[in-house]
Amino acid sequence: MTTKLILTHDVAHLGEAGEVVEVKDGYARNYLVPRKLATPWTKGAQRQIDQMAEARRKRAIASLDQAQTARAWLADNVITVTASAGANGRLFGAVTTAVLADAVKEAGGPAIDRRKIEVIPPIKSTGRHSASVRLHTDVVAPLEVNVVAAR
Repeated sequence: MTTKLILTHDVAHLGEAGEVVEVKDGYARNYLVPRKLATPWTKGAQRQIDQMAEARRKRAIASLDQAQTARAWLADNVITVTASAGANGRLFGAVTTAVLADAVKEAGGPAIDRRKIEVIPPIKSTGRHSASVRLHTDVVAPLEVNVVAAR
């Protein structure tokens, strides 16, 4: 059986906030709804979503320009992150997306939602690494990260 839901937040590999999706009952009941990532679909909720989508379309042009500006900034700058590491350069833990988002903001860059940053493979050693940031549906920016051991 499947359930119709309205996403309240962006969900990777499923959709963006405001989209109506059909998912299996267990996924909806055990994951999406308890975490408040989605709400059940109703006709009244659909009308509200349509109004929000219209407002979002009006803002989309400005956000695309902002996303392209942010992509240019991220492509031109290398973000330095300090993390505790052992003698061989291996980190105690990993550099998280929240740490990367804070580092970009501290470096004078645009405010980035940590959920939009994708780090594959995880950053677990010092040195230069790369990640990507989905700033807009059409704009993906590269993010160069230099991890330095804390002394």
